[in-house]
Amino acid sequence: MSDTTQTPPVNWQTWFAFIVPSLIGVFLFMTPVAVGDAMTIPIAVLAKELQQYTGPFIHALIVAIVCITGVFSLVIKLFKPRILLKSELIKHLFDVSWLWVTTRLFGMAFILMTFFQVGPELIHSSGTGALVLNDLLPVLFSVFVFAGLLLPLLLNFGLLELVGTLLTKVMRPLFGVPGRSAVNCVASWLGDGSVGILMTSRQYEDKHYTQREAAIIGTTFSAVSITFCLVVIGQVKLEHLFAPFYLTVCAAGVVAAIIVPRLPPLSFKKDIYVDGSTHNQDSEAVPEGKTLFGHALDVALLKAHKAPGIKGTVKEGVHNALDMLFAVLPVVMAVGTFALIIAEETPIFQFLGQPFIPYLELLQVPEAAKAAETIVVGFADMFIPSILAASNIESDVTRFIVAALSVTQLIYMSEVGALLLGSKIPVNIFELFAVFILRTLVTLPVIALMAHWLVG
Repeated sequence: MSDTTQTPPVNWQTWFAFIVPSLIGVFLFMTPVAVGDAMTIPIAVLAKELQQYTGPFIHALIVAIVCITGVFSLVIKLFKPRILLKSELIKHLFDVSWLWVTTRLFGMAFILMTFFQVGPELIHSSGTGALVLNDLLPVLFSVFVFAGLLLPLLLNFGLLELVGTLLTKVMRPLFGVPGRSAVNCVASWLGDGSVGILMTSRQYEDKHYTQREAAIIGTTFSAVSITFCLVVIGQVKLEHLFAPFYLTVCAAGVVAAIIVPRLPPLSFKKDIYVDGSTHNQDSEAVPEGKTLFGHALDVALLKAHKAPGIKGTVKEGVHNALDMLFAVLPVVMAVGTFALIIAEETPIFQFLGQPFIPYLELLQVPEAAKAAETIVVGFADMFIPSILAASNIESDVTRFIVAALSVTQLIYMSEVGALLLGSKIPVNIFELFAVFILRTLVTLPVIALMAHWLVG
């Protein structure tokens, strides 16, 4: 962590290192741009271009990445070949616990069966493995490449230190997290939740977030993008209500961000860093004799002064991208496919939704029984509730509620949940399900109130 008691050298090189990379990072990750009728961010545009360019062979490339990860992880775990373990990068990517080796092997098995259309159909059908391989992984692949390569521009040159110090007075009392997490939130809202998770994971590894802070930010601020919100509201045939829909999503998200981190399991997380060291309560204090802005600028310039050069930045970017591609894609394939199999082939999620019927009736939600069937299935995939609502629910109010809830629940295993499990952020699948249920309980009254007011 930065020693904020130091005074950075004020010269043009330090200012250049602070301003130029930070402005490029803000433009790429946080500046809305219009593409057709939708708003997105430049990094998403670059990712889309890469996805189209690699279209003819992207699935084969992803299969190769997942299989290489599975094979190398198993070989290193069983035989510990010195020639491979000499490389810090290979050791970091493939020397993992048996739990992750097993998960990666499941991901490899699922992706091979899906790619070659062999084995049980429930694994490679259009609603399970094929959905993950064809619709989700190509998007993640392209986002990871550019986000991984270019994230150092946002992380390493003082921007987060400046914003974080300025916003600590807001983020810390409201949400119990550092001010710098506001940048994660903006990048997620404008771009993609996976970008926010990547940022959070990297900053947790770099000791900017404690275990508790990383868990809160990863499960609270890695929201879905504006673009995906448009897709969800379009699926339930309520495009004309996008403005009140997005207002509802934001209001419910803020309420959940205030309440859920103060409840178990997030409140039980320890305030220690990744290496076990304790949180320094004075690290965010403004030194005597300095203004808040002056202190924020000093911290930012010190970070810029210590930033790696071009070579170091490129090396870190490549490591980021490889880390996400090899560590996360197999986990998303394994966990996402498994969750979708449960959603498609068993009545478990419908059964789990039954206790919500009285809650929905209390909130005067029309067609409460049908709405309840969509609630827990959102843990498997965010898009499934809207698909079910579009075909089974007549009420505009209820379809509005289902769509908004599916976005604010935030944790879904076909992407965000699997990404969190594959990252270094300290959460497990049971904690994620608990957070999912808590977010459902907390946001439903807000969403129902807004729906009755704005739609009914």
